[in-house]
Amino acid sequence: MLIWTLQTRELPLRFTWKISRNFSTAKTNLLVRVTAAGGAVGWGEAAPNIRYGETPAGLQAEFEQLLATNLGKVQSLDELGQVLDAQRPAHALRFALESAYVHLLANQAGQTVAQVLGVSAPAAAVPTAFTLPIMDPGAIPDFVREQRMDRFELLKIKVNEESGYDLLRELTRILPGRPLIIDGNEAWTDADKLLLFLEQISALPGLQVRLLEQPLPAACADHYRYLRPRVAYPLFADESVTDTADFADIARQFHGVNMKLMKAGGYRNGIRLLRQTQAHGLQTMIGCMVETSLGIWSALQLSSLAQVCDLDGLLIVRDEPFGLVREENGRLTAAATPQL
Repeated sequence: MLIWTLQTRELPLRFTWKISRNFSTAKTNLLVRVTAAGGAVGWGEAAPNIRYGETPAGLQAEFEQLLATNLGKVQSLDELGQVLDAQRPAHALRFALESAYVHLLANQAGQTVAQVLGVSAPAAAVPTAFTLPIMDPGAIPDFVREQRMDRFELLKIKVNEESGYDLLRELTRILPGRPLIIDGNEAWTDADKLLLFLEQISALPGLQVRLLEQPLPAACADHYRYLRPRVAYPLFADESVTDTADFADIARQFHGVNMKLMKAGGYRNGIRLLRQTQAHGLQTMIGCMVETSLGIWSALQLSSLAQVCDLDGLLIVRDEPFGLVREENGRLTAAATPQL
């Protein structure tokens, strides 16, 4: 018999986290713990995302419903999947439950999580992007200095239609030639307006774009098919790929996919999404929400499948509580096992 528990964790942030659709100064994540009869333990993290209708209270209610089913009686990863398929909890909660169980299995077997999942082990040190949120462009010099952004080989900048040009102009002035991920978070609604924006920024001195991430809403598939052959930069899906997707169509819209485990709803589905991305000739990326080092530790276990890693969620959290991942010179090093 397994014992499952859920606790909330309030996470004050180091700075205001603003993207095109909302902003926050704190996050509420949830920690799942599963304990087996012999005392072995596994932990998982859920980072609810309001973009998908997820809230801490909603996830707590879904967890209570799952406890009333056969959650405590599952004896394999397949059985857990069957329970979750039947109840269909939020993706973030599903990932927390599955990852906690996978971590339990790894602890019981004396294996790594990568071995349990059948993937290659992560590199000893994995480079990550670091994100500059939307802010007043005049605040960028102080932010870059205070966050020591120059130590990261790849940067991400959140933009919107109103101030995107000014934000990019200021960042490239301070750190010219630094490869950038430009992340619109669905801010644009018209493909031609986006193309005009891209034409304007192309003249910025020192601009080097690694990729352009989800500038229009996921519902704008026709716009993306129009954009794909016209954009000068690799176009990556984020919100357009959650736990499932028509990858043949995604390949007509994008050049790559950003897989996030909190959207995928589990390690196994995350692996499937990354392999489907590769099979359709698309570039692979692993991203994150605002998460503690537990969630980032989990994402690192699949980093061997990704060409780009954007796993800075723990660096946004003030006084990160667990220390399961260490960052030095823009590279992440994971602890051996996620023991809290």
